[in-house]
Amino acid sequence: MATTGWFIGESPAATWALTSEHRLLLLGTYLATYTNILFSDEGAVAGSTHRQETKGLFMNDNNQATELTPTMVDTLWAGAQDLKEPMVAFARLLIQTPSLPGQEEKVALLVAAEMKKLGYDEVSTDKAGNVVGFIRATAPEMAGRSKRSVMFNTHMDQVDVGDESRWPYPPFHGVIKEGEIWGRGASDLKGPLAAQVYAGALLKRLKRPLPNDVYVVAVVQEEVGGLGSAALADYLQTDYAIIGEPSANKLALGHRGRVEIHVTISGKSVHASVPQNGVNPLYSMSKFLLALQKMEFSVDPQHDALGPTSVAPTLITTDQASPNVVPGECRVLLDFRNTPADTPGILLERVRAILNSSLQEGATGRAEVPPLTLTSYTGLSRTLDVASAPFSITPNGKVVTEALAALRQALRRDIPIQYWRFATDAGHLVAKGIQVIGFGPGYEEVIHTVNERISISLMVEGMVANAALALGLS
Repeated sequence: MATTGWFIGESPAATWALTSEHRLLLLGTYLATYTNILFSDEGAVAGSTHRQETKGLFMNDNNQATELTPTMVDTLWAGAQDLKEPMVAFARLLIQTPSLPGQEEKVALLVAAEMKKLGYDEVSTDKAGNVVGFIRATAPEMAGRSKRSVMFNTHMDQVDVGDESRWPYPPFHGVIKEGEIWGRGASDLKGPLAAQVYAGALLKRLKRPLPNDVYVVAVVQEEVGGLGSAALADYLQTDYAIIGEPSANKLALGHRGRVEIHVTISGKSVHASVPQNGVNPLYSMSKFLLALQKMEFSVDPQHDALGPTSVAPTLITTDQASPNVVPGECRVLLDFRNTPADTPGILLERVRAILNSSLQEGATGRAEVPPLTLTSYTGLSRTLDVASAPFSITPNGKVVTEALAALRQALRRDIPIQYWRFATDAGHLVAKGIQVIGFGPGYEEVIHTVNERISISLMVEGMVANAALALGLS
């Protein structure tokens, strides 16, 4: 795992050297584990009836990872209930703090302060403005199993609220109604962010050896292309990452990517009283859009669960603000949600073919995938070639098998599998070799709407689930 450079605050854990004090702490933890001493949050001692459960907390007699025990799951749920109220208060505070992309600094300060208050081993803010909380593995490494690292990733930015009068409750008040928190960012992604931050607190309270290094990160500018995660992945490549985007606590195994193609058609601008003397680009654009509507896509045979690529024209503009002038130029933005088979280059080639066949006499056109340059609230700028790459993993893979086992044991129910329809930061992490899955307590169907909200009970369940994933991925 590469963890060099970039930190403004404390150095990352990979550069941390064990002190004699910490060696003694690890030795004490090891001896406590194998003499059946289990500490609750209040420091109570559990008796020898837990001997087999304690020994099998992370390793069995063959040094293999084992399931979460019933006693351990009970402890997680009890701890989550204790942390419920402060987690909800923290989520509401985040919702009450506006944070459009590039304006996340106030939320970042809140997240860093909360992590420090909850006892994270290290809390840092990197040059992009991402907040990185670190909890160090405490279980002794044993033959046949080396320590792993797990990242929990959510974003701090939110989309605009639009017309506030259309909201049933004020979007920045964090109103609680019938067991749900309402407001912009409740499901996307401040509620899930709170659940991940408090999962770290739950791990710290567990008072049992932690087998994996855990990073809880709150990143910037996910909503506009992922500057934060792209910068983060340059120096922090964990073994696993859990993206906290809303899945209603289902396990998400992938999503389509997002590609913007900008199409410009140029004509000849004239006074609207003599349109015959000009070339109106709107006619060519209308022909282009009608042809685009008939564009068909095949399912990627290697990633059929993602469904086919789709396209939606979203923004259309001209170079004119006056109503009595034939425009000289018309522009449209195309939002493609692509499968791995439909690369940006392939999509661009197809769009250009449609464009060329749509141009009327005298009109010219061009289509391009423009580079995306983003600037963080810290002043860091970065140009991204592809805003959001697609990703998809097999349901039969090791990481999925382990995640499902941990989630089923912790939540005591079946865990459905899903694929997101929207894009996330996962592509930036996958590109660096990180194994990514998705899990979050938000509602996918309410994000980016005036009805955005999140279930408090799902947040508590999400806290337990995230802690179980930190323990169960080996």
